[in-house]
Amino acid sequence: MVATPMQRFLRWSQRLLFVTGILALGYVGFTLLDAHLYEVSAKRSLETQIQMRKEPQAVRPNPAIKRGDVLGRLDIPRLGLSVAVLQGTGSRMLRLGTGHIETTPLPGEAGNSGIAGHRDTFFRGLKNIRKDDEIHFQTATDLFRYEVDWVKIVEPDDISVLAPSTDSTLTLVTCYPFYFVGPAPTRFVVRAHRY
Repeated sequence: MVATPMQRFLRWSQRLLFVTGILALGYVGFTLLDAHLYEVSAKRSLETQIQMRKEPQAVRPNPAIKRGDVLGRLDIPRLGLSVAVLQGTGSRMLRLGTGHIETTPLPGEAGNSGIAGHRDTFFRGLKNIRKDDEIHFQTATDLFRYEVDWVKIVEPDDISVLAPSTDSTLTLVTCYPFYFVGPAPTRFVVRAHRY
């Protein structure tokens, strides 16, 4: 029996959709693998920097921080969250880790340090964060400890959560709701103080 034009069209449509689906899954898989491999590399690099700092050497000035540099590692022990923090919040940086919001002080310094991350990758675990949880920020030279003060949901244009502070605080920002498909309508914000 000879296939009708409609049957041929449906058969080719099925094949096209199948190939498109395979390519989309491949892209997602590659992106997740790339981010995971970068995380492993960034953490290894940070550990090497920490070990080098422990060895006695002549005092050297710290090099200037550039976009994309690894600043440290953010850990939330209760959640099992551990992620590299890069300088900047460009799309590549946020695909590979979390990003320090450049208009804010560096973590550990006086002021309100902002860290942004994607809700569907590195900051997915923030959905379970609670008041008084510990947050650690490890750099090559120091370990800074923070304690969560509050969590709230704000509008995307509400930048008051990044307002300057005289104390050393850390503000984590991600999109919300966590399982929303498409551009999220609000932001999930965690504020912690250094202790």
